[in-house]
Amino acid sequence: MHFILQGFWESLRLLFGGDSSTYEIALRSLYVSAAALGVSLVIGVPLGSAIALTTFPGRRFIVAVINTGMGVPPVVVGLIVALFLWRTGPLGGLHLMYTVQAMIIAQVFIALPIVAGLSLAALQQLDPGFRLQIMALGAGRWRSFWLLIREIRVPLMAAVMAAFGGVISEVGAVLMVGGNIIGQTEVLTTGIVTNVSMGLFASAVALAVVLMILSFTTNYAMTLIQQAGLKQKS
Repeated sequence: MHFILQGFWESLRLLFGGDSSTYEIALRSLYVSAAALGVSLVIGVPLGSAIALTTFPGRRFIVAVINTGMGVPPVVVGLIVALFLWRTGPLGGLHLMYTVQAMIIAQVFIALPIVAGLSLAALQQLDPGFRLQIMALGAGRWRSFWLLIREIRVPLMAAVMAAFGGVISEVGAVLMVGGNIIGQTEVLTTGIVTNVSMGLFASAVALAVVLMILSFTTNYAMTLIQQAGLKQKS
């Protein structure tokens, strides 16, 4: 109990006492997760839409792969990315190992199946007549795509929140490809692990509180957007 109380007061000191290292770690965590989420949305939403709205050989297999990807352990993702980015790996010449870019890549592969899978599921739940109605009104391909995305905006925002929660709280993959280098690749989750391994429980609790505050405020903002979309839909 002493460690928890001490860590709570330490978190307040770090947050409101102007501790630059804490701000740096928090901003790096937010940057890595936001960048990975952005890339996942740009790729995942069109991918999920294309699979949901078209029929082709092997479609069920692709859907199964995406659904499996939603549950793959992050350490497995980190291992695969590390094997490709290692200096003797296929992409070793890019020298991305133990960089922020490598952490973003790992988190993209964690968030992408979530975004694609939930987008796909949401579009499959739409009334087939809605798409036929759009086509009958003469909407082009991109216009039709935009109207369908607007129709699933509430579950799509749920997919965004699920993907963000998956990457902001992730530790195994980013630790494996980022190395938790102080001042370069250390993020809140890896900092918590490091402090616990060193027996610095108060500092670990402090970073955990900062992580929870960051996660809550971000998800609260996205929840407001989601609920506003729900009111518009109703």
